[in-house]
Amino acid sequence: MRIMESAIRRHFGTTSSRRLVAVALACVTGIGVPSSAFASGSDIFGTWLRDDGNAHVRVAACGNIICATNLWIRDPAKQGEKVGDRLEFSIKRDGAGWRGEAYDPQRKLNFSASLSAEGDSMTTKGCMLAVVCRTTNWQRLPGANAAQ
Repeated sequence: MRIMESAIRRHFGTTSSRRLVAVALACVTGIGVPSSAFASGSDIFGTWLRDDGNAHVRVAACGNIICATNLWIRDPAKQGEKVGDRLEFSIKRDGAGWRGEAYDPQRKLNFSASLSAEGDSMTTKGCMLAVVCRTTNWQRLPGANAAQ
């Protein structure tokens, strides 16, 4: 365990950079798909509330990818996030969910991502180096639907 922890510290550097990684993984929301698959993945589109209650995120197509954009952040200074921050996703259908890559342009971070959505619930998972992972649960906001 100490070897893994040491490798993570060497890779991510200071506590501040590790915190940025955690924030980026916490933001993981939607997963990008090729434009031909947008219709089959429409259940992921809309506005979502993160499980900690601190963020509202809109998941929508943007070009050939899917973007998850922060619409509201409870405490931007404390959370290290701001309105307008976005994640860019590129994935493929994998069974009942989606798997692929995510990119955080604000922090210049890449990580693997997976998503499963059913009705008004969504679960996302982001991993860096396959050892630093975070799972986040989301609820669709009332009045938010796939057409948004």
